[in-house]
Amino acid sequence: MPGGGPIRVLLADDQALLRSAFKVLVDSEADMEVVGEASDGAQAYALAGERRADVVLMDIRMPGTGGLAATRMISSDPELRDVRVVMLTTFEVDEYVVQALRAGASGFLGKGAEPDELLNAIRVAAAGEALLSPAATKGLIATFLAQGGHPDVPADGSAHAARLATLTVREREVLVLVAAGLSNDGIAGRLEVSPLTVKTHVNRAMAKLGARDRAQLVVIAYESGLVRPRADGARSSRGAAQ
Repeated sequence: MPGGGPIRVLLADDQALLRSAFKVLVDSEADMEVVGEASDGAQAYALAGERRADVVLMDIRMPGTGGLAATRMISSDPELRDVRVVMLTTFEVDEYVVQALRAGASGFLGKGAEPDELLNAIRVAAAGEALLSPAATKGLIATFLAQGGHPDVPADGSAHAARLATLTVREREVLVLVAAGLSNDGIAGRLEVSPLTVKTHVNRAMAKLGARDRAQLVVIAYESGLVRPRADGARSSRGAAQ
C-alpha cells in the first residue's frame, strides 16, 4: 500500500458476531488491520473516508442502507476513488452479484469462504486486481448480464461500445481475455508477451473505459457486446478467435 503501511480494512455487516470473527482474522495478519466497523451501509460510507480505509468488506444485505447503495455511494465519491469494496454474499450465485459489480464493487466473496480466501481477497482488492472469488464459476457474470441484470441498475451498453472504439486491437484482445477470467500471467502466456506488457494494456484499457479495476472491465466487456454469452454458458467474442 502507499507509504508501506498495512492494508486498512473496514468491516460492514449488521451481524456483530461475524464482524468480530472477521476482525480477529484480519488483525492476526501483519500486513493488514481493521480500522473500523459498520452495521449498515450509511455508516460504512461515512467511515470509509473518516478512517481512510483501503478495502471495505461489505455485506450485500443490511437493514437501512444496504451494501449495494453504500457501494454506489463510495464508488461515485471522488474522495474515495481509491477505496475498494469486496462484497460479501451468503450465496455466490446471487441475483445481486452483477448489480454489485455495476455499483463499483471490485469483486465478491461468499461468507462461507475459507479464511485464506478472505485474506487473499483483501490483498487482491487492495492491489486493484480483484475480480471474482475462486469459487465463482466463469459463466456467472455472463449468465446474469444475459438476463439483463436488475431493472434499477440500467446497463450502459451504448456508451461502453463507443468507448471501445478508443482501444487498440491489442487492448481489445486483452480485454476479452480479462473477461474470460485470465490473470495477467495467463494472458501473457496466451499472447506470448510479458506480464508487464499485459499489465500496461490492462491499465490503458481501464483508463480509456473509465473502469475502476478488472471487475469493472468484465462488466463493460459484456455490456458493450464485445464478449457475448452463449446459450450453453460458454463465451464468445466479436473479433476473437474461437
